[in-house]
Amino acid sequence: MATQLKHQDKCSPEEWQARQDLAACYRIFDHLGWSESIYNHISFKVPGEDDSFLINPFGLLYEEVTASNLVKIDIRGNKLTDNPWPVNKAGFTQHAYFHEHVPGAHAICHTHTTETMAVCSSEGGLLPTNFYACNFIGQIGYHDFEGVTVRAEEGERLVKNLGGKRILMLRNHGPVVMGRTIPEMFVQTWALQRACEIQCLTLAMGKPLHVSDEVVGVHQRDIGQAQAPGGPGYADFEAWKRKIDRIDDSWRD
Repeated sequence: MATQLKHQDKCSPEEWQARQDLAACYRIFDHLGWSESIYNHISFKVPGEDDSFLINPFGLLYEEVTASNLVKIDIRGNKLTDNPWPVNKAGFTQHAYFHEHVPGAHAICHTHTTETMAVCSSEGGLLPTNFYACNFIGQIGYHDFEGVTVRAEEGERLVKNLGGKRILMLRNHGPVVMGRTIPEMFVQTWALQRACEIQCLTLAMGKPLHVSDEVVGVHQRDIGQAQAPGGPGYADFEAWKRKIDRIDDSWRD
C-alpha cells in the first residue's frame, strides 16, 4: 500500500524529517486511542515551501500511516507527488484554510475523541474545573456547527471565530488544535484531552469546583516554568516516539 515515494532521497532532508515526525504523530494518536477509523486528520506544512502540506491518505487507519505514504498536496488540494491515495475533502478544506490564513499554524489536528466531542457539545464548553482546563481558559475559540466541513466558504467564519487563538472547539463536533511545530500541537492536544476527560468525570460526580479567574491567570503565567527543555512539547513528543518505536517502527519507512 506504499506510494511511489519510498526512499528519503526522493525529497529534501527537511521534508523527510517532517514526514517521519508526522507519521510518528499518527501512530502516537492511534496508540492513545485518538483515532477515528479512517477519518480525522493531522497535517503539517512542508518546511521551506509556502503552500504545500502533508496529510494522511484517506482510506488508511492511523496505524498504517508511514513517512512514505503521506500525501503531499498544495493549498488548492492538488497532489504534488505520485500517490494513489485520495485525500478526505473535509480534511483538505478545513486544514488548507487554516494553513493559509493563520500565521504559525504549521501543524494542525482535528479529533473526534469521546471526551472532547462531549465538551464541544456542552453549553458551557471547557470549564475552569481542573488543572489542565486552566491551561486553556480564555485561550480557546468556539465555532457553531454548520455540518461537515467540506465547503470552502465556511473557512472565513472558522478563522474569525478562532480569533487569533490556537484552539477552535467546533461545537457539536470536535476540536481543532494548531501549533508552530508537531510537538507543540501534540502536547496541547494531550493536555486538552486530559482536561476534557477530567471534566466529564467531574460533572458526572455532581457540582464541580470552579477555579477563580485570578488563579487561572497565575496558573497560565507560571505554567511555562514546568516545561522540559527543547521547546513546547519537544520532550513529550520524543518520549512518545521512543514508545511507539518499541511497539512498531514501521512508521519510519
